[in-house]
Amino acid sequence: MAEIIQRDGTWVLDGDALRLTPGRDRNVSPLRRELGELVVPLRALAGLSFEQGKRAGRLRLRLRDGADPLLQATGGRLTEPHDPYQLLVDSDRYGVAEYLVDEVRRTLLLDEVPADPVDAYLLPGPAVPLAASAGDGTASFDGERVRLEWNWKTEESKASAGARTLGLADIESVEWQPAVGLENGALRFRLRHAPTKAPAKYDPNAVELWGFRKDPLMALVAAAVQARLPHPAAAPEDAVPPAASGHDHDALLRRLRELGELRRDGVLTDEEFTMAKQAVLKRLQRG
Repeated sequence: MAEIIQRDGTWVLDGDALRLTPGRDRNVSPLRRELGELVVPLRALAGLSFEQGKRAGRLRLRLRDGADPLLQATGGRLTEPHDPYQLLVDSDRYGVAEYLVDEVRRTLLLDEVPADPVDAYLLPGPAVPLAASAGDGTASFDGERVRLEWNWKTEESKASAGARTLGLADIESVEWQPAVGLENGALRFRLRHAPTKAPAKYDPNAVELWGFRKDPLMALVAAAVQARLPHPAAAPEDAVPPAASGHDHDALLRRLRELGELRRDGVLTDEEFTMAKQAVLKRLQRG
């Protein structure tokens, strides 16, 4: 087990998962506090990096594309301090951070976790029911229906239509985008057979966001809905699966050579090399 404990949070490599727990510091964002502990399975990881700074460093966790509904719904637009996959590191803990990076890298190599995209979510998304209020409305989701309710700041024609209830089966996609500069953000639900180019201010299926502190909480609603929609990369139900490659044997032989190079370069110990080699040899025998 490897871990790093900071005011910003605690990251622990524990068995087959990386546990990310937000800190109790008052500067930790409401979004991270609402998310609580994230248990990220190793098979969802693409890598971990550490950047040193003069006063503080930063750990950055990279997930495989398509593994997390939160990243899918926000399009990578969550920034520090709201991004749960970043951790601020004090300068006196740089050695611990680098050790964690090495351990994650070693584990991914031994488990042969690929870094390519996935066609199914590997994280469950935020728990439901949940609700968030920001901008010109409140969005709530119970796992089957989204409800949008408006406040006194909502544009008149949009508010006059009253609250909206959207069934999950009617939602084609969901997205959250932050306010940037003079451009407002939005939590937007796009419905099947009802395309619209209306700005969020006038769109009855969108909450307009103005760049205030609670805006990122709307990303939780987006992620919870996204987790229950069909994965964007999933094959259609009637799709014919591709034929199996005839080069598996050659790929395993290349893997053996790679393991030998990793041992030679000091990345793997003799014991780790032996364990990984035995796993590859078993696959060769089965093939």
